[in-house]
Amino acid sequence: MPPCLRGETSDVSPFTLALIAMLQPETQKYLIAAIFITAGVFHFIKPQPFAGIIPDFIPYHLALVYISGVAEILGGAGILWHQTEAIAAWGLIILLVAVFPANINMAVEAVQKLGYVSWYSAATILRLPLQFVLIYWVYRVCLK
Repeated sequence: MPPCLRGETSDVSPFTLALIAMLQPETQKYLIAAIFITAGVFHFIKPQPFAGIIPDFIPYHLALVYISGVAEILGGAGILWHQTEAIAAWGLIILLVAVFPANINMAVEAVQKLGYVSWYSAATILRLPLQFVLIYWVYRVCLK
C-alpha cells in the first residue's frame, strides 16, 4: 500500500493528496451536489439556452426549464443528507434520463446548422455519452 494511503504524507506532493481526496466518495458527493446545484441555479439566471434545446414537440419549454432547475437544486442538496440521499440520487438519475431528448435535440440542431466539423457540433455530440457517465457516477457514489 502506498505511504499516502497509510496516512504517511511527509513524502507526498500536495497534488497527490488533493487527487486522493477527490477520489473519496464523500468528496465526490459534494462535487456532484455542486454541479447539480450550480446547473439548477443557471436554469433561473439564464433560462433561454435551456429552453432552446427542448424539442419543439414538447410543450411548455420555460416551465420545464424552471421545473428541471428546481429538481437539480433539490437533488443536489438532497444527496448531502443521509436521510434523503437515496431518493435524491434516484431523482437525479430520472432527471438525467428525462432531459436526454433535449441533449439529442441540441446535437441534431447543431449538426444541421453547422455541420459535423464545427467545434460546437462536436461538443454537443460528445456531450451525449457524458449523460450516461453522470448517471453511473450518481449511482456509484450515492446508491452503492
